[in-house]
Amino acid sequence: MTDDIRGQIVQSIEKTESKRIIITHGTSTLTNTAEFLSERLGASDKTAVLTGAMIPLKEFAMSDGGFNLGHAVCAAQTLESGVYICMNAQTFKAGEAVKDVQQARFLNKS
Repeated sequence: MTDDIRGQIVQSIEKTESKRIIITHGTSTLTNTAEFLSERLGASDKTAVLTGAMIPLKEFAMSDGGFNLGHAVCAAQTLESGVYICMNAQTFKAGEAVKDVQQARFLNKS
């Protein structure tokens, strides 16, 4: 993921008439993208929720991606405008989450 691609995402969010946007994203750079979007969208009246999977979908292995996507869909309907991350049945504001590889989950930075 590059800042050029992140810029294209910002442009797409700004162009769409939709007020609630869900973005599926790889977890390695998900927090970076959330912060990038938050900085550039500023006082936008839109709600953007990023989500992904800590357990990739491979063959028929159980992935957490479907659950995380469902959580993101529900959260996007009720959250105030801004940029968020929905993972592991938790919702984080952009800039407040960190990926913990040891625990295979996202946690609050603090």
